[in-house]
Amino acid sequence: MRTIGLLGAISIGVGGMVGGGIFAVLGEAVSLAHSATTYAFFVAGLVALLTSYSYAKLSVNYQSEGGTVTFIDKAFGHNLLSGSANLMLWLSYLVTISLYAVAFASYGGTFFTNKTPLLHHILISIAIIFPAFINLVSASFVSKSETFIVVIKVVLLAVIIVSGASYVDTDRLSLGNDTSPLSVVVAGMIIFVAYEGFELIANAAEEIKEPSKNLPRAFYGSVLFVILLYILIAIISVGTVPEAELLEAKDYALAIAAKPALGQIGFTIVAVAALLATFSAINATIYGNARLGYIIATEGELPKFLAREKREIPFMGVLVTLGLSLTLANTIDLNAIAIIGSASFLLIFFIVNLSAFKLRKTIEAKTGILLLSITATFLALATLLYHTYASSPQAIIIFVSFIAVSILFELLYGTYIRKNLFNHGHIE
Repeated sequence: MRTIGLLGAISIGVGGMVGGGIFAVLGEAVSLAHSATTYAFFVAGLVALLTSYSYAKLSVNYQSEGGTVTFIDKAFGHNLLSGSANLMLWLSYLVTISLYAVAFASYGGTFFTNKTPLLHHILISIAIIFPAFINLVSASFVSKSETFIVVIKVVLLAVIIVSGASYVDTDRLSLGNDTSPLSVVVAGMIIFVAYEGFELIANAAEEIKEPSKNLPRAFYGSVLFVILLYILIAIISVGTVPEAELLEAKDYALAIAAKPALGQIGFTIVAVAALLATFSAINATIYGNARLGYIIATEGELPKFLAREKREIPFMGVLVTLGLSLTLANTIDLNAIAIIGSASFLLIFFIVNLSAFKLRKTIEAKTGILLLSITATFLALATLLYHTYASSPQAIIIFVSFIAVSILFELLYGTYIRKNLFNHGHIE
């Protein structure tokens, strides 16, 4: 039964994008792009928009809970490439959930005078457990709660933008000699994680009303809206606060930007917006990842128990996502992993764009746009990896290891376990 309208579909995309990324990585973008931070957000948004074209075309033709998984399988079949990519996508969502939860805890901690490690871990856990509970209720409840939360946080961010507009010093937005085109692109790719999330709409395709009309509108509408929102946020941040102050408080750059117009209450508003943003991003990501795990498991690419469901809710997928996310968020330093998360999604999007190109006749997509999307995601990934290698070689090792784990799991599980659990007729 289709229960999600256009607004609900857009809310899933916006909720997935406007999460912890914008609050956590704004300062890093400023440190690299300086006065050109707005251009960095535009470049990253353009890559997301180009990829959304592939998703829109594929989603209309292949409506499935699997979303990205289904697209890759339809294009390349069940093989090492698709199996590894699908597992890597599933693991990448766990990383983003953990990242958002840590951001939630960081902003939540500002409301307490006695900040302890225990408090931090409690807030991280709450940020994951409560959205997981919402997902166990029903898909329509997820949509309704997502719409409500997205409206509130967008209104709060709009207040910051409107109130700070008159305080913008346009001289701070002038391009200086301290910014090169490469640094702008690098900054855009580092903050690309702030745009990851629009693809979650594909996972809800079967539940969206009038899919042929609403799916493309939801993809393009959510991405364009978030591009505009991020650019305005960047203008307010860079234009109202001296760069030194933004860099001094990288993790709270947006909160600092609210102070010129709203003072301490502005800081509080940003903190509240951050809590809502990260919460809704976790909510939407659990929604998509549980269904992703379900469809991968039904196709034999993950253990069969992940395909268990109750009342059409993949409860085992939600519970496993909950457990692994709690473990990651409470035990691992995610600073470097955040960059690896961005690289992972750029790689996945590159593969999805290749899938759309291979299926271009079936989905009636324009070859020129697809080639541009493929080129953009490839160059974006290459630029990010180049910068990461120069600044943190260890992160490259982590990224390569991330890929290796996905490939090895697919090889070992497919060779020694899957064939004993699924007969040939069950796996299409």
